[in-house]
Amino acid sequence: MRKIPELLCPAGSMEALKAALHFGADAVYGGMKRFGLRAFAGNFDEAQLRDAVALCHAAGKKFYLTMNVFPFDDQMDDFVETARIAHASGVDAAIVSDIGAVVTLRQAVPELALHVSTQASTVNTAAVKHYQQLGCERVILARETSLERIGRMTAQLD
Repeated sequence: MRKIPELLCPAGSMEALKAALHFGADAVYGGMKRFGLRAFAGNFDEAQLRDAVALCHAAGKKFYLTMNVFPFDDQMDDFVETARIAHASGVDAAIVSDIGAVVTLRQAVPELALHVSTQASTVNTAAVKHYQQLGCERVILARETSLERIGRMTAQLD
């Protein structure tokens, strides 16, 4: 049975989130003021994040938080605390790029669902399997991955 693709749209502000939901998004992704790569997107503070998640969930939609920076060791405690805030806010998953971030979040906030960002440049089945073993629910492949390659990878993962 084929899965229906999820229409995922960016939402760097509450206005953009409302527009995405209005025009049929199944889910939105957005960042907080720290730890996202879309620095000029506006992004959400803690209270705005709670409101954004609540709005999505009230509409039967999902909210994924981008935490796709590559955190240095001295940033990891704040990174984990931000993930805890995100989980407490009800986000459906955090989108991460760094393997160290995956490992750290898996240990520190095991109940938070993780998706691997396209920023991780995943292009092969071995990497996808490794992320699966680490407990990641979704891997967003690199933009350069062709449909043909995706098909071959999918066949190896089923």
